[in-house]
Formats: sequence, C-alpha cells, structure tokens
Amino acid sequence: MIKVGDSLPEVTFSLRKNGINSNPTTADIFSGNKVVMFAVPGAFTPTCSEAHLPGYVTLFDEFNAKGIDKVVCTSVNDAFVMTAWGDLHNAEHLIMLADGGADFAKAVGLAKETGTFGGTRSVRYAMLVEDGVVKILNVEAPGKFDVSDAESMLALM
Repeated sequence: MIKVGDSLPEVTFSLRKNGINSNPTTADIFSGNKVVMFAVPGAFTPTCSEAHLPGYVTLFDEFNAKGIDKVVCTSVNDAFVMTAWGDLHNAEHLIMLADGGADFAKAVGLAKETGTFGGTRSVRYAMLVEDGVVKILNVEAPGKFDVSDAESMLALM
C-alpha cells in the first residue's frame, strides 16, 4: 500500500467535463499542485452519496482557502457515471476522475475485491498530495467512515 512520502504512480484516468472526454494522467492532475483526493467504493452508493461527496462539495471553499489547488474524487466507475454523480451533487468545482479499470486503486494498493457485488473497487480513503507526493493518507477500516471525510481532512490542513 502507498504510504506518506511515496510518489503517486503514473496512471491514466478518464474524465468527462462539459461533454468532452479526456484521459488525464497522474502527472497532469498532481504535478505542481496541492491536491486533496478522496476515493469512494462506488458512485451513487449510500455513504458515498449521502456524506462523503457532499462533505467535499460543501467545504470546497475552505480547502481552497487553505491553499488546496484541486479537490479530486475518484471511484472505480466510468466517466459518464462520475459526471452524472457529480452533476447530481453540484460538484462542479471538484474533479471527478474515473478509475474504470481500477488501475489507480491497484497501483496504490488500495483496491478491494467485492466479487459479484461489484468486482474490483477502491477502498474508502483520502489523501493530501503535494506535487505528486503523498503527505497525508487516511484509509478507512472496512465498513467505517471516520477519517476520510472532508471535515477530518480539513482539520489536518
């Protein structure tokens, strides 16, 4: 599993913004930036939709005021699902990165296998990344939502 002090691996994501598809890399998103990234097991799932994503949407301006350049949400979903989910939650200021093949989740050692329930997914976590290097990493215990929420991350800034 990735740890504080490690550089993020080079991975290509999918992104759909303003009706245009793109494939930004880890370097495109993180190089030269101070980024808070959080990962959810799945878009439109209960905790993710009722608490995790809305917290970052609500506190976006506070992250920005603390010097955060970008707030990124990632999930093992396709770009269309991530866009629809972001639109539903007014997440226009967040970057909704699709990790459709779980390449990023696997590369950072934060993938989990859910079998027929949903296949390979990401575990729930949040991290602060500065210029591609992990500075803070909060990984949730299975079934928990205690350390990756927006309030917990903001308190560490």
